[in-house]
Amino acid sequence: MPRSSHSRLRSVALPLALIGSGALLHAACEHATPKSEAAPNQKPGAQGEPLATIDDVVITVAEFQDRINKQSPYVRARYTSLERKKEFLDNLVRFEVLAKEAKARGLDKDDEVVRTMKQVMIQKLMKDEFDNRVKLEDISDADCQKYFAEHPEEFNKPEEVRAAHILLKDDKAVKRVLADPRIKGLDNEAFRKLVAELSQDMETKERGGDLRYFDQTTKELPQEIVKATFALVNLGDVSGPVKTAAGLHIIKLTGRRKALTRTLDEVKAQIKNRLYRDKRTAAMEDFIKGLRAKAKVEVHEDRLAKVVIESSPAGAFNAPGVAPPGPGMFNPGAPGAPQAGPALPGRPAGSQQIAMPPPKAPPAAAPDVEP
Repeated sequence: MPRSSHSRLRSVALPLALIGSGALLHAACEHATPKSEAAPNQKPGAQGEPLATIDDVVITVAEFQDRINKQSPYVRARYTSLERKKEFLDNLVRFEVLAKEAKARGLDKDDEVVRTMKQVMIQKLMKDEFDNRVKLEDISDADCQKYFAEHPEEFNKPEEVRAAHILLKDDKAVKRVLADPRIKGLDNEAFRKLVAELSQDMETKERGGDLRYFDQTTKELPQEIVKATFALVNLGDVSGPVKTAAGLHIIKLTGRRKALTRTLDEVKAQIKNRLYRDKRTAAMEDFIKGLRAKAKVEVHEDRLAKVVIESSPAGAFNAPGVAPPGPGMFNPGAPGAPQAGPALPGRPAGSQQIAMPPPKAPPAAAPDVEP
């Protein structure tokens, strides 16, 4: 007797990348619709009738109906006609034919396929475990109020200015720059060319002397530069020579942001989502720690030195058809581990230093890789 495709359709979802069809992706991974959920205009007996048979696999009316009805409303609307239903059914048949051939070649035992299956199982495990354990509505207004009060810097931003500068070595160079017409007005392109010709600051020279945005409390820039920049009034204004330990600076005001103050009502939804994610993550970590404590785990860190990492050619992840590494499917681990979360914290965006010579760049965080 042909067996139902109910379980097999789920288990062969791994070679989907080879098929490249969105319809196949959705059509091959769900449970059959219970008879109690059958469409009102369909007779109960019709639910178990086969629509297609592929060797020992049967695709029933109920399963086909369930596949379509679990698509998004936009996708479902494409399959209302008889012709489009035939197309969807053909996709299911193609999926089974390809899955059968892949299994016949032993690909169900391939290391990559097995890892992918484990990944999908982990995704399903965490979804089943935490979709109802931690809910957005569990975050109270009092929780939001507490977070808002304890993190004012996230919701209240001081006034910021943006500037570009030219670092010069002596008064003669200063006079030359101040006399150059390219230093004046809102034409920052001309100013950048002047920086490229004369600035002694190698770190900012390549970006036209740009110091990016900063506020009055910044520690990334000498206070002499901060005070001189905030003293400028209009965009395009230029300072006189400002002396620091690095030399003499000519500063041009290129941007200004007003101070920003937001109320709790304005950011409550944002805070609620943040706390929900944090609470869910903490619950997951506790769950994983519990499972690890019950398992027999042996780690030989001393053998890590034997692992040889092959270097990738420059631009390898920008090649056509090659996706850059990044966080994708769930991977239980700590921040910084493969696919475990955001990149390791580095220098804050917008920060800068003026130094002669420029400081060494911190080592880049290793790209995420699949486990």
